[in-house]
Formats: sequence, structure tokens, C-alpha cells
Amino acid sequence: MLELCISRGMLLGAAALSEAQLLALWQQGEAQALKPTSAEVLGPFFRKGAPDNRVLRAPGDAGFPLNVSGKVCDTRGRLIEGAKVDLWHADHHGLYDTKGYRYRTKIAPDAKGLYAVDTVMPGHYSDRPAQHIHYLIAAPGHKTLITQAYFATDPFFEGDPEKNWKKRNIVGNKDLLLPVRLYEGANGAAPHAEITFDIILEKA
Repeated sequence: MLELCISRGMLLGAAALSEAQLLALWQQGEAQALKPTSAEVLGPFFRKGAPDNRVLRAPGDAGFPLNVSGKVCDTRGRLIEGAKVDLWHADHHGLYDTKGYRYRTKIAPDAKGLYAVDTVMPGHYSDRPAQHIHYLIAAPGHKTLITQAYFATDPFFEGDPEKNWKKRNIVGNKDLLLPVRLYEGANGAAPHAEITFDIILEKA
């Protein structure tokens, strides 16, 4: 297809390039494209209309503090304007708020394409025993993505996520199993965990 486009003059190089050179450059660019973030199931606990709230944990909430951050970009690494990130998860006890919006938010990444949320580590529950955070990301001109973030430190993976990530077929894609950074806290701040989950969207 690429060769046909070149021969018909539909794909041109800015400089005087041969067909072979132009084809090689195109293929090189395709090879360097970022892999889109893997999709997962939506699950039964999504609720429309979540507020734009960057701090989901309240004083006294049970659970280990967790900072979640990342960026939203396309497969070329370019930041996407107008993206919206729905994010929700169970509380420390593995329960979802199905009447209100506790541990739920819908946020727009900032001018640099970055998003960040201050929350708690989600709990376990019998139907989905691995800790996880749900995502629904929509952006103009791109495919809407439903996915989830999982934690490599989760006891569910028995201390060896490389070996056990397929356990009970809970996690659909290994790239959704994220490393967790732990911080002791400084100047009186509480210890907390952090994960980074960058979202790569495909063009529609």
C-alpha cells in the first residue's frame, strides 16, 4: 500500500528522496510508534457524572495513601488536547460507592498532558481479588479507551508478578501491572505509595 501511494505521488518526501528511501523512513517512523495502552473490561461499577476532584481521600480514611499520575498522549508521544479521564476504584475495604462519588473522579489533564490524583490503595474483593483502578479515557479524534491499572506489589501475585500475572486470568495484559514506589514521608508527611500510568490512545 505504501509503495502504491509513493508511485502515484500521494506520499511525497520534502527532500529529493528515492522511493526506497521514502519507504524506509516511513517504516522506521511506524516502528518507533508507541504501543496503545491495552484495553480491559469496564466492569459493573462505572457511574457517569463524577466530579472533577484531584483529592479523593479524606482525613481519617482507612487505607494506605496513594498518588496516581501519568500523561495522556497519542502513539507518536504527542500530548492530546481535550482528553477526559474517568478514574474510579474500591475503598480500602474493597467496596465501591454506587450511590455517590467516593473514590471517583473525571479530570482533564493539564496543559502538559499530565493528570494526578491523591487517593488510597484500593482493597480486595472476592470477584476481582487483585487490587485495581478503573479508567475510561476519551479524547476528540481518538478511540475511547477502557482499561485498568494493577499493582506489582499486590499480595495476590505472591511476590512474583513476572510469574503470576496471569493468575486466575484477572489481569488481561502484563503491561497493566505497574511498579509501585514507596516513600517514607518527610517533614511530618505520612508515608505513601505512588504509581505512574501513562495512557497512549489510538486515532479514531
